[in-house]
Amino acid sequence: MSTESPRSPLPAERRSHLLRVLERDGVVRVADLTAELEVTAVTVRRDIAQLEQEGLLTRVHGGAVPADPARGLQGHASAAPHDAAEAIGVLVPSLDYYWPGVVRGMEAEARKHGLRIVLRGSSYDTTDERPALRRLVDTDGVRGIICAPRIDGSHAQDVAEWLAAADVPHVLVEREAARAPHRDALEAVVSDHALGALMAVHHLADQGHRRVGLVLSRESPTSRKIAAGWRAACNDLGLTSDEHFERLAPDRSRPEFSGVIDEVISTALSSGTTGLLVHSDPEASAVAQGAMDRGLDVPGDLSVVAYDDEVANLFSPAMTAVRPPRDAVGHAAVDLLVKRIADPSRPVHRMAISPRLMVRESTGPAPG
Repeated sequence: MSTESPRSPLPAERRSHLLRVLERDGVVRVADLTAELEVTAVTVRRDIAQLEQEGLLTRVHGGAVPADPARGLQGHASAAPHDAAEAIGVLVPSLDYYWPGVVRGMEAEARKHGLRIVLRGSSYDTTDERPALRRLVDTDGVRGIICAPRIDGSHAQDVAEWLAAADVPHVLVEREAARAPHRDALEAVVSDHALGALMAVHHLADQGHRRVGLVLSRESPTSRKIAAGWRAACNDLGLTSDEHFERLAPDRSRPEFSGVIDEVISTALSSGTTGLLVHSDPEASAVAQGAMDRGLDVPGDLSVVAYDDEVANLFSPAMTAVRPPRDAVGHAAVDLLVKRIADPSRPVHRMAISPRLMVRESTGPAPG
């Protein structure tokens, strides 16, 4: 059984120290105080309970936050709202591929602030997220919203206007949007997908590849940024239009998908293309498998880089892939939202986080 150190401070000293930490950091954690004060967790919890009775703080799971939520949030940008049961709403277009990694980052960051997440799934086919967002605010009573609305749909501007008018702190995640008529930006955290594509093309060029193709998922909102990075890299490297090609692949469930993949491989063969960047992992796997079915060696004849790195390492050969910073994006989105709750007048922040290139077996030197 844990015992307190003989040098442990007196109760009044402990509580004074606890309040100083709370004033400085906007939050205190039991685990931190037990180490700092060399006392047991039970002692710290007893002090917190006493100070709560005196109206000086509010207990949350694992610690305490200021009793006055406005003072606490304004006093420290990353402090949490006062009630551990308070929630932020999260609306994402998928609860399986890609997004679970982002949501896990959100959950971890939310716990640091004594918040819980109310998670709702939408769809890539949804044209208007306003009903779901209204339910989060009106029914679930969330303090703020993190969402990934469709930015190319007929109601994209309506959603942006609703968020601005709803007087609810909000952050877009893996999306960027602006309000008419002056293009006022909404707060957002995104992966720098254009940089990821540029890194992939430069990796292939470093391996001696001069003809580098691009295959994109027609349904993905990420494709536009990947294409921009790919074109920038081609310009950087002096690749002419004769030395690269671009294709859009339909949804994998559609019957024409296999035909498009076959056409991509035929184009690569006829044009002398030796390197491909393919979004996303399943499309990249289909391209690599199709090439091998036609007798090509990957990477001996054709190097393939996948974009997303959800399952790229499971393919054989393990696929080189661009890995977006999903976890970091989730953490940053919650952090920005908490800061927005703390200071509604702060300037709008737009954050782009760099991806990583994971070099594996599906890329190699260009054939001689």
